[in-house]
Order: sequence, then C-alpha cells, then structure tokens
Amino acid sequence: MAVFGFVVNPIAGMGGRVGLKGTDGVLDEAIELGAEPVAPHRVHLFLEKLGLLIESRRIGERIEWLTCAGIMGEDDLDTSEIDSMTYEVVHTPAEPTAAEDTKKACKKFLEKGVTLIVFCGGDGTARDIWQTVGENIPIIGIPSGVKMHSGVFGMNPEATAEIVAAFLSGELDIAEGEILDLDEEKYREGEWHIRLFGTARTPYEPTYVQVSKVQVEAVGEDAIKEEIAESIVEDMEDDPDTLFILGSGSTVGAVSKELGIEFSLLGVDAVVNKKLVAKDVNESKLLELLNERKKVKLVISPIGAQGFILGRGNLQLSPEVIKRIGIDNITIISPPAKLAQTPLLRVDTGDRELDEMFHEKQYLRVVFRYKTMKLVKIGK
Repeated sequence: MAVFGFVVNPIAGMGGRVGLKGTDGVLDEAIELGAEPVAPHRVHLFLEKLGLLIESRRIGERIEWLTCAGIMGEDDLDTSEIDSMTYEVVHTPAEPTAAEDTKKACKKFLEKGVTLIVFCGGDGTARDIWQTVGENIPIIGIPSGVKMHSGVFGMNPEATAEIVAAFLSGELDIAEGEILDLDEEKYREGEWHIRLFGTARTPYEPTYVQVSKVQVEAVGEDAIKEEIAESIVEDMEDDPDTLFILGSGSTVGAVSKELGIEFSLLGVDAVVNKKLVAKDVNESKLLELLNERKKVKLVISPIGAQGFILGRGNLQLSPEVIKRIGIDNITIISPPAKLAQTPLLRVDTGDRELDEMFHEKQYLRVVFRYKTMKLVKIGK
C-alpha cells in the first residue's frame, strides 16, 4: 500500500475572480466581494481523473491518504468513489484554517513516513510545505491559487492525477522543482517582487509538470513591444466601438503606454475608442461591461516558458467572461524572445468544456511583430 499525504488550502484562489490578485490577508474582503471557494472543484477534478486512471491502467497498489479534518482534505476524500483508496485524519485544523495547519499536517506526514505529498493550493501553500519537509519528501500540487510560478505543480488538476498515477506505478524519476513566491501585498500595488526560496523534490514528467516562470528579455525587446502595441492600437482605431480588454503584464502594458493611458500592470483594464473606461477590473465588472458592448476583443500575453494565457494570475478572466468574449476574439501578443522560450500555449480555466474548446482549435495566432503573426500549438 502506498501512503501519501494530502492537504488542501481551502481559500486558495478565492481572490482571483474578484480582482484581489491573491487571498493572503484579504480573505474577508474577497468574501465581501462575492468570492467563492475554488479548491473543492479543483480537487474533485483531480480525484475523478485519478480514479479513471487507476481503473484503466489496472493499478493494483492501494493508496492510503493521510490528511486533515474537514475542508483541508477529509471532506474531499470522503466524497471520492475510488474503491482502492482509504484515508486517515492526522490533523484537525483550527477555525479559520491557517498556514500553520498545513505545516502541522506535514510534520505528521514526516513522522508517518509518507512517500509523496499531494496538495491543492498556490505558491504560498507550496512554500509552507517546503519549509516543513524540505527535500525529504517529494511534493506535487493541484494548481488552485491565483499565482503559481513554482515548478511543483501539474499543468491542471487532471495532469496532477496523471503524475500521481505514474508515480504510483513507479514510472517517474524525482527531480528538483523551484519554490517561488510573489509578495502579494506588493503585487496588489503593481510591483512584481518574486523570490526563489529553494528547491523541492517533485515527480518529474515534462508533459504534465509546469516549469518555473521565466522572465525573458532580449536586446531590442522594448522596441518590439512598441511595434506590437502599435499594431493593437491601429486595430482599436479601426474599431472605435469595440471594447478592448487588456490583460496583465509588461507586454500588454506596452499597449497602454502607446495609448498614453494609466494602466494596472498586474491587473485587467478596459478600453473603448483608445480611452480607459475601467481600470483593474474584477469578474463582476467585466461581465457588466460585456452587457454594455456587443463587440469585444481580449488582448493577453503568455507567461514565459509556462505558456499559460489563462488560469494563472488573471482569474478575473473567468470561464463565463471568456465564453462571452469568444475564443475567436482573443488576441495573443508576445515578443519573439519570449515566444522562443514558450513552445506551447496553455489554458487552465477551471471549466473542462471551455478548455476543450481551446484544445479543439489546436493552434492560436500570436502577434510577435508589427502586423506579423505565427500559429502556436495549444498544449494540454
């Protein structure tokens, strides 16, 4: 029998759709804005896929999960229908739950000799676990946070299930994954302050494990971003009645600079007829704007190396928002240097049907110079 640790951060990702760019220290504000738990759905997708893989691959080894009581693991495992799985509660968290509960649970995992820790959360959860277990136990994450730059997450919940199933079958090597975390307080103020804390051990499968975020800069990068921005601004001039939703990051930020408008580097802004109509909007505001406008375009840029265009750092662009916009109305922009390090585009919207709509397209166009595009494959 395989003995694995399992811990869920129940508030991970709740600040995303309401535009808070994280949940650390602002949970009450997120709830007031209408935020709802994200983690249970992500865990459900993971367990559902894992059950199918165990059955289809006829994996004979049983799993005993060591977990936390209630919403930090027990509730999710209790509803699972995987016959070859049992669980034991080794820690009862406080109310409300806190990072210290994750650490206490991981100390129990160490004492009981688990061979793998599966967690659901974001970079902060990964850091809490790493600070407790170091490199003693491999860890793998079900992505559920607003920001996930560390190299210890599956591409999505189903990919994490693939990794766990392969680990259970003894098919995977263990590699080092970087533990990175972003200062959320500075992030909300528009500052990008990311820190490398160390390396953890993680089951490695390049198809399913996301790499750490890479910041790519090359000679002439600013000039190329200006070229791309000029191309987008000309599109705005051709469609003065169209609502342009501008995603986060410095590449899309170049569009706002070209327009000469105030913008939120790490948020989502809205522009009509080259004028800012809403800054740093959340999901609710986006839906309101979409009700007012029939024509809309979304401009976004992939995360370097990871390739994510949706589902990492821009959860305001929820499945409902994306469906209302339409995949064909999405413009992806990226300078050549970043694109060279980003062989695949990826989506992890949390909506299986929507993700499949992207995958069915197989390729998306990316503007990488002035009026110049290339087709880039969509990865799973």
